[in-house]
Amino acid sequence: MNTYRKKMLFLIIVLILCILISIFLGRFFISPKMFFNVLSDSIKGVENNPIESSIIFELRIPRIIMNILVGAGLSISGVAFQGIFQNPLVSPDIISVSSGSAFGAVLGILLFGMNSYVIVLALLFGILSVIITYSLSKVRGESSVLSLILSGMVITALFSALISLVKYTADPYDKLPAIIYWLMGSFSSSSYNNIKIAILPILLGIVILYFLRWRINILSLGDEEVKALGMNPVYIRGFIIIAVTMISATCVTLTGIIGWVGLLIPHICRMYIGADNIKLIPSSCIMGAIFMLIIDGIARTATSSEIPIGILTSLVGAPFFIIIFKKYRSW
Repeated sequence: MNTYRKKMLFLIIVLILCILISIFLGRFFISPKMFFNVLSDSIKGVENNPIESSIIFELRIPRIIMNILVGAGLSISGVAFQGIFQNPLVSPDIISVSSGSAFGAVLGILLFGMNSYVIVLALLFGILSVIITYSLSKVRGESSVLSLILSGMVITALFSALISLVKYTADPYDKLPAIIYWLMGSFSSSSYNNIKIAILPILLGIVILYFLRWRINILSLGDEEVKALGMNPVYIRGFIIIAVTMISATCVTLTGIIGWVGLLIPHICRMYIGADNIKLIPSSCIMGAIFMLIIDGIARTATSSEIPIGILTSLVGAPFFIIIFKKYRSW
């Protein structure tokens, strides 16, 4: 077994352990013995422990599935964006995908409530925000690292202002508290119905990026290399952006804004597995899922009330971003 397979096997083992620990831990502790008793009863079609069974199958397992989907989706999105933009500091958060999707989702919640229109608006505004950001960064010619980040900051600020406007007009006794809590990021609304909404766009986006991973390798070398191989870099990059936006928009719609995952996990994966996107993309999915399970576990158990996920990821991600920015300050 080569080194890469050993590392992937280790990540899979850690993921399985994190899943089991997430089932056991919470405000109501489920012992391993109780879990296997409930599992055995479920297989036999009997229900000797209805409370424990409800906690495991109705609360924790849907939440764990959502943790895995969102963690994997945001991580692979970060890898893809850093590859196609040739920029180690890029993530869906930094170039305004999250803020654009968040505005679309908040607007959808205000106008229609939580239904399929919310995902459609989040997707459309997410794509629009990326198009505006990338176009703005190329106003004076070829896009650079600094211009891309600055453009993303500008568009993020614009959509943040629009989100504030929506909050200002929302009903302060009904929709406003829900919007504010949702924007901080949380898995508290995880359910099988939400999983049905999330699983298709997130998995479809992940599959697209997985099969395009070798093209991301080529794009990371520059457009001239892509053209030399007879491919159109604009079309490939656009297709990847749509896949990433589809993932990010769905994640934002169902869990709110969970920042820094798309920046933090790809860099940790590069240190662990290497810079080859063919290996980096599958490993980042697993590591992103592990990270989200750990963060959500802390959010559920650290205090008597649940801590919003966005707060914890920012506390971890912001110092890491400073380290990365200092490392690449010559860019």
